[in-house]
Amino acid sequence: MIKIYNTMSRKKELLRPLKNNRINLFVCGPTVYDDSHIGHARTYISFDLIARYLKYKGYSLFYLQNITDIDDKIIKRSQEMGVDPLDLARKYEKLYLQDMALLGVENVNLYARATEHIPEIIKQIKTLLDKGYAYETSTGVYFDETKFEDFGKLSRRNIGELNHHRIRPDSTKRNPGDFALWKKRKEHPLWDSPWGKGRPGWHIEDTAITEEYFGSQYDIHGGGLDLIFPHHEAEIAQMEASSGQKPMVNYWMHTGFLNVDGEKMSKSLGNFITIKELLKDYEPDIFRLFVISTHYRSPIDFSHKALEQASKNLKKIRKLLEIIDEQLGNPLPENNDENFHYEKKIEESRYEFIKAMDNDFNTPIALSVILNLVRDVNRDINNQSIPKNDLIKIKELLLELSNILGLNLKKVKKVKDRSNELLELITYIREKLRSKKEWELSDEIRSKLGELDILIEDK
Repeated sequence: MIKIYNTMSRKKELLRPLKNNRINLFVCGPTVYDDSHIGHARTYISFDLIARYLKYKGYSLFYLQNITDIDDKIIKRSQEMGVDPLDLARKYEKLYLQDMALLGVENVNLYARATEHIPEIIKQIKTLLDKGYAYETSTGVYFDETKFEDFGKLSRRNIGELNHHRIRPDSTKRNPGDFALWKKRKEHPLWDSPWGKGRPGWHIEDTAITEEYFGSQYDIHGGGLDLIFPHHEAEIAQMEASSGQKPMVNYWMHTGFLNVDGEKMSKSLGNFITIKELLKDYEPDIFRLFVISTHYRSPIDFSHKALEQASKNLKKIRKLLEIIDEQLGNPLPENNDENFHYEKKIEESRYEFIKAMDNDFNTPIALSVILNLVRDVNRDINNQSIPKNDLIKIKELLLELSNILGLNLKKVKKVKDRSNELLELITYIREKLRSKKEWELSDEIRSKLGELDILIEDK
């Protein structure tokens, strides 16, 4: 059986679904106001392979992820760019989904937008008000953290120890740490509510969405380690207070932090790397293999040296498959008593891989099983001591296990970047137009290039 490390209990527990073999998994999605970065990629790759393994083990999985498409960050960014907040959110949501597709994150069953669940949000806020856990002021509706006696149980801190520096000061609130369920606002976008026009708070989006699709209790909730407080604490308070049922989820899972060359990733340090930037230099499977080389709960240090090592390991696996295909095309001995058989080695490798993954999805150990098999086969294949039938089984096993990890073992052909040559051609044509005094068409080309952030100066 699978063991999962539960952040709530701080120990590994056997996975026991609430309903037979059905598992409901929710992972906090992105706030779509900018390009997604490699920290996002680490978390979503980790939960994608967890989803893959659960399916491999025969569980019926429903994987839900929310899209926060309305938030103060979105509104601020839209004002800076002079665009509509919802248009901005759609743009970056589309880019996020493109990034996930490139990284092989393909097991999310539903991406649920916050703005498409306003009625569910309002319904849950009403329940919290009716039960006395929330109150209304001139600025919005707030959850009273002192009313929920278990507040802080996930981070294991009591209210007096909690740091509320992230919460905006508001003199209308009863307590500094009370968080917004509904924000009364005047700027677009706005929705009607019993408390006036406004928009939802961040935390209430997730619980309203999960209650809609999973009910008030479900199996697994995942996210980054940084979300434990205040976000996941707030979710627990909202859901358990409104439903009266405990626990909200059976297992809390959190991915570790991603650093860059030993430092926290941030724009101020100049080490902020978007997924788009990453994939200019590395194919997606190299980054994916880099991620699974570290346990999902452990901190991971991004560096080009680490990516180069991941690239070498990926090449080793791909190269062996090429060699096996070549060998299978040659006359090789069939299995018989005199030949060296790999059947036991194959079964041992599968067993060790599954054992590692059953132990809280230990991908570093699982990956080492694959690489050890690759090493041993490379050692023995040169003297043709591996029978043909065993080579077929080895190939099948490598493809089976790599598919669980989401690795594409087909070689990726690099397409030559011809953008510089194309730009030189456009510039040449434009100079020809200028020499013929066709200024209008020449200026139009320059203008169109300017729209693509390509600046041409005539000197």
